[in-house]
Amino acid sequence: MPTKRMEEAINDQINFEIFSANIYLSMVSYFESQGLPGFANWMRAQYKEEIFHAMKMFDYVLEAGGRATLTAIDAPPQDWDSPLAAFENALAHEKIVTGRINNLMEVAQEEKDHACQIFLQWFVSEQMEEEATVSDIVNKLKLVSDGGALFMLDRDLATRVFTEPAA
Repeated sequence: MPTKRMEEAINDQINFEIFSANIYLSMVSYFESQGLPGFANWMRAQYKEEIFHAMKMFDYVLEAGGRATLTAIDAPPQDWDSPLAAFENALAHEKIVTGRINNLMEVAQEEKDHACQIFLQWFVSEQMEEEATVSDIVNKLKLVSDGGALFMLDRDLATRVFTEPAA
């Protein structure tokens, strides 16, 4: 059973993952309104990934004998100045998530919760991938100087499919 401190920290992250999902869902709507269905598709897959993360933590708390608790979630942003601004916001947000996952790992270490450390290692690795992927898109968007290039990037982002990782 997780310590009270560990359980509270994971529950806080569960709710933050849901907030993260809502940010990406809001970006789906923004990109659709901008006529960029490929960008919207990419963000829809990201939304599903964040919900998967929240549920993975939710189930871990329950399996460890704790209680998962949900709280009110703040409304996400609704508008961005450009596709680049939206992805820069996504990258900044992923960096916050990385910091939060690292903090969770520190709590697990301080609480000597070895099972939780093993569980959280997946998220540490996942965040490295998340930041690299979004950073790559930000860099591509910085290179875009015309509508044709944006169209090609939109077409490329339309190919993303969320596949739930194997257990």
